[in-house]
Amino acid sequence: MSVKRIARDAVLTALALVIFAVELQIPPLTPVPGIKLGLANVVTVAALFLFGPWDAGAIMILRILLGGFFSSNPSAIIYSLAGGAFSFAALLLMRKIVNKKQIWAASTISAAFHNLGQICAAVLITRTPALFAYLPLLTAAGIIAGIVTGLAAQLAVNRIKKLP
Repeated sequence: MSVKRIARDAVLTALALVIFAVELQIPPLTPVPGIKLGLANVVTVAALFLFGPWDAGAIMILRILLGGFFSSNPSAIIYSLAGGAFSFAALLLMRKIVNKKQIWAASTISAAFHNLGQICAAVLITRTPALFAYLPLLTAAGIIAGIVTGLAAQLAVNRIKKLP
């Protein structure tokens, strides 16, 4: 890896961590636990479409690990990694299907898979299959969040591509 690439990915990881930290300070949008916008995912989605899967994957994994440690919630790392793995797999698949004008659609599908990954992790950890009943509500919220973060990533990609 070039020094320039490492520096770029480090800056993007730091940006994702700052967004994550700021979002932690925002009061919950709903009374339902676990629902949030996931604004730090804007960085991951944009990085995937701009720089490829290795850079975006590294940024996502580092953000999850560091965010879990910085927020003093190491157990959240397990759920975030599971959600991130499902989400990233869906995002990689969608990247092959959509064009650069449909990044928002890829983000929307990815967000729904993030929730699926988190619920699967929760079911495995707690051995409570009834948690799957929570999936429709989380998926609906994930779709809304995915549209918001996807549109933001779309805007970021379009603006960055215009830079010299």
